[in-house]
Amino acid sequence: MPTNHYSVIIVGGGQAGLSSSYYLKKEKIDHLVLDRGEIGDSWSKRRWDSFCLVTPNWQCRLPGFDYDGSDPNGFMVKDEIVAYVKQYAASFNPPYKENVEVYKVSKRVGEVHFTVETSNGNFTSNQVIIAAGGYHIPNILPMSKGFDPHIKQLHSADYKGPHQLGDGATLVVGSGQSGAQIAEDLHLEGRQVYLSVGSAPRAPREYRGKDVVEWLEKMGYYDQPIVSHPNPEEVRHKTNHYVTGRDGGRDIDLRKMAKEGVKLCGQINHVEAGNLHFNDDLRENLDAADATYTRIQNNIDQYIKDQNIDAPPGTRYEALWQPDVQSKSSINYQQEGIKSVIWCTGFHVDFDWVDFPHVFDKRGFPMYERGVTEEPGLCFIGLPWLHTWGSGRFSHVGQDAKYLIDYMINHAKNRLTESHQT
Repeated sequence: MPTNHYSVIIVGGGQAGLSSSYYLKKEKIDHLVLDRGEIGDSWSKRRWDSFCLVTPNWQCRLPGFDYDGSDPNGFMVKDEIVAYVKQYAASFNPPYKENVEVYKVSKRVGEVHFTVETSNGNFTSNQVIIAAGGYHIPNILPMSKGFDPHIKQLHSADYKGPHQLGDGATLVVGSGQSGAQIAEDLHLEGRQVYLSVGSAPRAPREYRGKDVVEWLEKMGYYDQPIVSHPNPEEVRHKTNHYVTGRDGGRDIDLRKMAKEGVKLCGQINHVEAGNLHFNDDLRENLDAADATYTRIQNNIDQYIKDQNIDAPPGTRYEALWQPDVQSKSSINYQQEGIKSVIWCTGFHVDFDWVDFPHVFDKRGFPMYERGVTEEPGLCFIGLPWLHTWGSGRFSHVGQDAKYLIDYMINHAKNRLTESHQT
């Protein structure tokens, strides 16, 4: 084979791609990792300055590289996360090409090998792992065009800190992990914040003597396979619970923020003639988030009871603030002094460059079983609920990688057997 041929090519060099490379190298399988940036880029360039993990450091368990720092119950800040990923790569020295844009992954008619077209020339491989994540195109709602041109608008992927925004109040659209944390970031800096609250659930940070992540791990939640979920088709696209690891970790309580001056609004509906129009669902959304919070506590209570665990008594959240029944469903953003908008409204996937239409659903999301698609030799890793709730996280991506590499080894053996038989 030509020198640009590999047994496996991995597209994407984040924790999922690196974990796959770790097992391939362990099995002495020739391969190449192609990354559009540099190691740690997604953490360093697409997160805000005060960003930190929402899961404790002890859950950072990349293959062969468990966290061994001095603060296992803390939460790594952005620079520490970048350093952790870089140190992981340095620990086994993967075959890694950085700053390479992949234009197309395809298979020519009659060919058994994949062709990977890139900004650094073309490569071929027997098998391909797509480890490019699912956060590709920032989703800024079309209603953004209704704002005056002088209003500064950013997506959460481009937000770094309050210094970007200039004077005036800020509207944050979306209350998932990014929206809630960015709203808090601005609020703690003394900025006037308007937060359009959606349907994102929330979770307690600590309960009955342990971080909730520790309880959920003991209860097997992160190992729950998607096949056991009551709604597997939709769960991959659901918003994550909001909570924070900032300043040692704590709840994010939007009601508390409202008492401190943050202006909460319902889900944004449309923008017209200087006016922001919101759905009349603020109370409903806050109550639903609190119901999830309480349900998590109830499940932990039941586990403690079933396992006869000696733990401190539980408490229940009491709402600190309620929306005014006369609250406005629309405001004039000029009169309110809103000068900037941050869209915390997620991302669209973009796998158009993976030229196998039959492996994608109508949303453009890949279809697979534990990352294995119907196209022989084409796999995905690093996506939500690839196999379990923990998939894609530092704690479980290694499990997914091990499964895929074992599958690929068996697939290669089967192909070799078939070729000898023919």
